[in-house]
Amino acid sequence: MEQEKVGRFIAALRRERGMTQEEMGERLGVTNKTVSRWETGKYMPDVDKLLELSGLLGVSVNELLSGERLKDRETLIKKADENLTAALRGSVTFGLADRVAYFRHKWLTEHRFDIGIAVFLYLAAVIALGIWARPLLPLGCVALGVGAYLLLRNRLMAYVEERAFGGESKSEE
Repeated sequence: MEQEKVGRFIAALRRERGMTQEEMGERLGVTNKTVSRWETGKYMPDVDKLLELSGLLGVSVNELLSGERLKDRETLIKKADENLTAALRGSVTFGLADRVAYFRHKWLTEHRFDIGIAVFLYLAAVIALGIWARPLLPLGCVALGVGAYLLLRNRLMAYVEERAFGGESKSEE
């Protein structure tokens, strides 16, 4: 299955129906960013969205996954077999490991500022403890560093688990 071909097909069908990415996303319960990812071939629709998407665009699921209109019965049967085989191999949508990696990267990218502030505060504490409380420096720095790390890691994991296991939603933005 060619994700980019499928994406171009989704974009063309959306435009034929005069919908924006935002409108299509609203009808399907996903963000316009998700629609954009589908259309660029960076991301495939989840299996639970395929039937709804194909209905909205006026094509069969097989046509959607093939990235083209299927005119004759023989081509339809051949493409159905290819699409089923691809689905069973797991190449239709991202697997769990891919989703976890994607949302982990997304969170880290979106929270660069928070991470930078935590590092800055940690370094400021190290300097302050070094100036005023030399005997407490090692213990204080370790406690502060571990606390900041655990807080950020907990936020990261909660975000990843919610999205990787919970599917797509408007809260992804």
